[in-house]
Amino acid sequence: MVTSTPAQGPRVPRVPRSPRVVVVGAGFGGLGVVHALRERGLTDVTVLERAEAAGGVWRDNTYPGAACDVPSPLYSWSWAVKTDWRHRYGTQPEILAYLRETAAREGLLDHVETGRTVTSLRWSEEARSWTVATAEGATYEADVVVTATGQLSEPVVPDLPGADSFAGPSFHSAQWRHDVDLTGKRVAVVGTGASAIQFVPGIVDRVGALTVFQRSAPYVVPKPDQEWGERHHRVFDRVPALMGAERRSWFWLTERLNAALVGESPLTPAINRGLRAVWRLHLRRQVRDATLRARLVPDYPIGCKRLLFSNDWYPALDRDHVEVVDTAVAGVEPTGVRTADGVLHEVDVVIWGTGFAATRFLDGVEVVGPGGRTLAEQWRGGARAHLGVGVAGFPNLFCVYGPNTNLGGSSIITMMEAQAGWIAQVARGIADGRARGVAPRAEVYDAYDEEMQTRLSRSAWAGCSSWYVEGGRISTNWPGRVQEYQERTARVDWSQLEDVS
Repeated sequence: MVTSTPAQGPRVPRVPRSPRVVVVGAGFGGLGVVHALRERGLTDVTVLERAEAAGGVWRDNTYPGAACDVPSPLYSWSWAVKTDWRHRYGTQPEILAYLRETAAREGLLDHVETGRTVTSLRWSEEARSWTVATAEGATYEADVVVTATGQLSEPVVPDLPGADSFAGPSFHSAQWRHDVDLTGKRVAVVGTGASAIQFVPGIVDRVGALTVFQRSAPYVVPKPDQEWGERHHRVFDRVPALMGAERRSWFWLTERLNAALVGESPLTPAINRGLRAVWRLHLRRQVRDATLRARLVPDYPIGCKRLLFSNDWYPALDRDHVEVVDTAVAGVEPTGVRTADGVLHEVDVVIWGTGFAATRFLDGVEVVGPGGRTLAEQWRGGARAHLGVGVAGFPNLFCVYGPNTNLGGSSIITMMEAQAGWIAQVARGIADGRARGVAPRAEVYDAYDEEMQTRLSRSAWAGCSSWYVEGGRISTNWPGRVQEYQERTARVDWSQLEDVS
């Protein structure tokens, strides 16, 4: 051991240490960050999860029929190939089991502390680190903080007159009440988005009557699902390259869809016409009633909202005991839902299929950076981040599934893996003494956001009145292909960053 002082002998070089990293959220994004950090030799990582177990959206969304709309070979970690999926499109129990089993096998769960609800992040000028506080009274000191709370973690229930006055059970689809028996009940479903098109077919045979309140009809196309039995599993086990080929094939197809949605492909008009033709044929084949068919025609261009995949949504609506109401909901009363035309639709149960607060990033977490500046002030008018990951003026604070990283098609896991890899590179640089408090340069931060908004203004989402848009700007979606994003995040460009510690 060296005990001499600088005056007594040669100066002892500083030995870089692994930065203390706190990750908020233990879903696919947060656990993927832990894996990426460990791959670069960084193990001082703590994951704070507000629930009692890991899993993210696949832990929370347990409604009947919950499943993924991206094929399982693609909707999975690239470093944890699974060859025995039961279906091409994984169901909620199977995806959750995959996440937890993989995380346990890789030792990722060893870093997770459950029952920890993060309420604030405060940068200490003196310590040059973050203090992370939780609602349970625990605090953590971190050199690097990664928020992996996602865009689909906070359910939204409309603030309607009388919403609290309903006499029966009411709940959001992401907070499903399994203790409520729907058998023979009159059920109202408010919303026709990605969750509703799964749980409505899942409950339609149990309920006595079903009223579906539709603000705007979705585009729904066939879901090319397939059950995989032991024969498929044996083939995939013996020839692993086949699973890789399927993954690459789906990636290629979804990249074409992404390109069409953002309008950056010369084939965009042809692809959109093809998708619309498939949707129209799907609707005509599955809905007998011409009046109902007319009610299920969207009033916006294809791609303006998420394209949905289902083989049983339209048949579920074309049932004698199901009514689709396209008049706006005006309020809720003790016995039912009243629409703008004055009609009271009496029901026993209300289920909210009204989505999530996708644009309210880090909602409920106070973030105070250097000089007392808050992230809420920085993001007034809409959240933004360089590469969807870093925020100017906020050192060593990074996002996974952050602003402008959502997709209209393809697997969000591929985007989150790219983000995790970029963050791990920066953390490794901090460990090696390259910098201490890293944030994007202000001019780089602004230029990137201008690029995002310019490109998005030419996309299918521009001008859409949907959950993608906040205050006239799109703060959720990525305007290009996944491959482009992977290339831009594959290697950290340190010239775009500055040490602001």
